[in-house]
Amino acid sequence: MVNGDKQSGKVINESTSSSASSSNTPANANILKECHSLYVEGDYGLIKTGRLLGLSLLAPRRKIMVMLIGNHSAGKSSFINWYVGDRIQKTGVAIETQGFTFITNGKKRESLTGKATLHLHPHFKALENIKGLSDYLSTEISPSLANRFNCVTFIDTPGLVDGDMYYPYDVDKAIQWLGGIADLIFVFFDPIGQALCRRTLDVVQKLNAVNTEKIKLYLSKADEAGEESDRQKVMMQIVQELCKRPGLNKTGFQMATIYIPDSRIMRPTNCINQIDDIHEQIEKTINYTVQHSLNTLEKDCDRIINLIDKKIADDDEKKSKNLHARIKSSAFLLISLFLPFLIILREGKSLTLFSSIKQLTGESVVLLLENILQPIGDLWKTLPHEYHFYVHIGIILTSLIFLGMGLYTAKFVPSLDRKTRNDLIKRKEYILSRIKPRRYTLYKEYLAQSVNDEDLLG
Repeated sequence: MVNGDKQSGKVINESTSSSASSSNTPANANILKECHSLYVEGDYGLIKTGRLLGLSLLAPRRKIMVMLIGNHSAGKSSFINWYVGDRIQKTGVAIETQGFTFITNGKKRESLTGKATLHLHPHFKALENIKGLSDYLSTEISPSLANRFNCVTFIDTPGLVDGDMYYPYDVDKAIQWLGGIADLIFVFFDPIGQALCRRTLDVVQKLNAVNTEKIKLYLSKADEAGEESDRQKVMMQIVQELCKRPGLNKTGFQMATIYIPDSRIMRPTNCINQIDDIHEQIEKTINYTVQHSLNTLEKDCDRIINLIDKKIADDDEKKSKNLHARIKSSAFLLISLFLPFLIILREGKSLTLFSSIKQLTGESVVLLLENILQPIGDLWKTLPHEYHFYVHIGIILTSLIFLGMGLYTAKFVPSLDRKTRNDLIKRKEYILSRIKPRRYTLYKEYLAQSVNDEDLLG
């Protein structure tokens, strides 16, 4: 590489290093991790509380998903190795990547097979529905110390080729599904003979139909495309082919030129390396994800609080209705029990009854009953004897009617038991005293990375 190119390469490496060192990724990684824990922690996490209320919540992901697609030997694996700062993926002209590999940060270097991969990433469980795919899933865990890798999980897809290349599963369907949950989709076009791979273009067209904002196009290995005129020809060929396809011929079409900077390779080039654009796209997506997670956290807290308030209010209303029903029922039952006293008075057994009541409750109650029943007894004595039988029947029927009304009005609507009600109140208090204040603190920590302290105080 000539001196100017050496300096160019040095500037690229230094800018990338500086960008990584000044990155807010470690703080964002902690914020995303804590947002996730507030959903899943213990018995009072939002997911468990929501489930008790019939609300299905999803914990925010702790990392963003970046999917890389392209023809084989397009430089996807090389880019991942460079970004992570660790030689994780095999690289070369041969078709090395035959399955889907998830590359994520962890405690130590480890490789996981299909079942372990789905256990680590349960939100990928639906991939089991694609016949034969689970045997071609793997995860590579790297303990890389690169700050920029803390919040990212890469999805390295199989290199796409035309012709009779056989995939033991529906590779297009798998890419489409993963594209739906990925936060970013990087499409790498190799300028050396494979950029116009029809299968790659078909996949990009399908992805673009539903994931337009996620897709970013790059001409990889741009330093190997020859002179600037050759590189422009390649770019024009790719653009022309893409623009032939509905949906891809959009205004503001962009395709950055990138290559992996390596000071060990002394190859002169005047190609502008825009690989930092990828890092900026990832950082921007991480920042958006942090904001989205914090905003969703607040919305989910409010939804749960509103549901608890509604449930408590409904329970209060049910308890009020039950109280009124209990009062009505008790009144009807008392009347149904009181009416037989009229017959007892007619039979001259009131003295015996009053004597028993006096022994049980005291003389004051007996005096009260005598004052109430005395007018009824006097009225009873004035009735002709031949009517007494019919009066008895009428009293019994009336008593039975009131008894039936008492039993009918004793129907109560189900309400919360005390334990459940207290549990809901405690969960609401936990959200108000623990989760919401923590969300506010996390938002301040996020904003403190970019704004002045006096602005935060405002």
